[in-house]
Amino acid sequence: MAADATGDVGGNLWTASVLTLFPEAFPGPLGLSLAGRGLARGLWALEVLDIRDFARDKHRSVDDTPLGGGPGMVMRPDVVDAAIEAIAERPGPLVYLTPRGRLLDQALVREFAAGPGLRLLCGRYEGVDQRVLDAREVLEVSVGDFVLSGGEMAALVLLDAVVRLLPGVMGNAESAAEESFEEGLLEHPLFTRPAEWQGRKAPEVLLSGHHEKVRRWRRAQAEDVTRQRRPDIWRRYLASRESGEKDEG
Repeated sequence: MAADATGDVGGNLWTASVLTLFPEAFPGPLGLSLAGRGLARGLWALEVLDIRDFARDKHRSVDDTPLGGGPGMVMRPDVVDAAIEAIAERPGPLVYLTPRGRLLDQALVREFAAGPGLRLLCGRYEGVDQRVLDAREVLEVSVGDFVLSGGEMAALVLLDAVVRLLPGVMGNAESAAEESFEEGLLEHPLFTRPAEWQGRKAPEVLLSGHHEKVRRWRRAQAEDVTRQRRPDIWRRYLASRESGEKDEG
């Protein structure tokens, strides 16, 4: 077995252990910017294992034709199970990235960030044999209602969302608090200097220096853009507000 580990794995350090057929995909963009600096500073750790290292034949076969017929190939349960066993003692839930999984949202991201780490299984081909998913009580998670070539890109998306919430990675807690979904709304429009650009002026309230007025304007804008663009989120937001009002009453 060969493992490519970045950072110190173990202890109290938040750790991501990734099982993949393409270990060279990691850390990828996670090695850049905030996540990359956090990785270099030892704020989190990344361990990457090649699933092919757990194959049992000279050809390092990891897949076979689907029982019952059909197109494509399916990842073998014995090979995948052996790979999972290698990280069985690593911290955190075992997550399989798949379009049929629970939709990843900010609440789940926060839950993952509050834990000790994650173990991620990246599928390929038509997917993974259901028996190993059931036997290992895998949590299936989807990053959206679309299909990717494999779980690696989904794993990168999930890890980027989680890692940026780890203590010390972002540095500015207020910035995280104002982002989309953190308060159940999409983020308000953003502006910077110059105050006028190509005849377009930034909202006067943002130049007023009145923090409470700015706060109210941003909240109103966030509510407006959420109502227009994501009615599903808007309905949940209204329901949450109504529930809160009832609890206070």
